[in-house]
Amino acid sequence: MRIYILQEKVKQAQYQLPKQRLRIAIEQLENNKIETSLAVINDLEQIAHNHPHYHWIIMDILTTFVRENASHRPQQEVMSNRSAKVRVDIQAALSVIAKRDANKDPKNEQIDLSYADIRGANLNGANLKQTNLYQANLAGANLSEANLAGAILSAANLERANLYLANLEGAILSAANLKGANLSGANLHRANLYLADLHGAILTDAILDGANLREAKFFE
Repeated sequence: MRIYILQEKVKQAQYQLPKQRLRIAIEQLENNKIETSLAVINDLEQIAHNHPHYHWIIMDILTTFVRENASHRPQQEVMSNRSAKVRVDIQAALSVIAKRDANKDPKNEQIDLSYADIRGANLNGANLKQTNLYQANLAGANLSEANLAGAILSAANLERANLYLANLEGAILSAANLKGANLSGANLHRANLYLADLHGAILTDAILDGANLREAKFFE
C-alpha cells in the first residue's frame, strides 16, 4: 500500500484527535489478516462518521486498500477462474465507500477503483457517481439501482453484472464488456457505449436516448 503517502496525509491533517488511530489503521491494513482488516475498516467508518474532516483521507485509505488487494489480473488467469468471489474485507471496504455521504467528497476529487478486480461484489444501491472504474473487473457484480452517473467504465468488465435500474447517465462505457449484463430499466441517457460489447445484454425498458451506440456490438 502507499503507506508513506497516506501517513503523510494524516500528519498534515488539521485535527489531532483521531490521528493516532488513522496511523495505526494504515499500518494494520498492511498485515493481510482478514480479521484485522475488518476491524480496521469498521473503525475507519466510525472515524469518517464522527470526524467529517477526515472523510476524504479515509476514502483514500479504503480505495487504496481495495486497489492493492484486489488488483487487476491477467486475462488468462481471470478466464481460468471465472467464479472467483471478492474477499470479505474487500467487500467491507467497498460497502463503506458505496454508502458514504458523497456530499462530503471534495470538489474535483473522485473515488478511484480503476483496475480493481472486484468480481461478484455486492454494490446494490451504491453511490459511485463519477467514480473511476477504468478497466475494473465487475463481472457478476450486483450494481442494481447503483448511481454510476458520469462514472468512467471504459474497458471495464461488466459481463453478467446486474445493473437493473442503475443510473448510468453520462457514464463512459466505451469498449466495456457488457455481455449478458442485466440493464433492465437502466438509465443510459447520454452514456458513451462506443465499441461496447452488448451481446446477450438485457435492455428491457432501458433509457438509451442520446446514448452513443456507434460500433457497439449487439449480435455475434
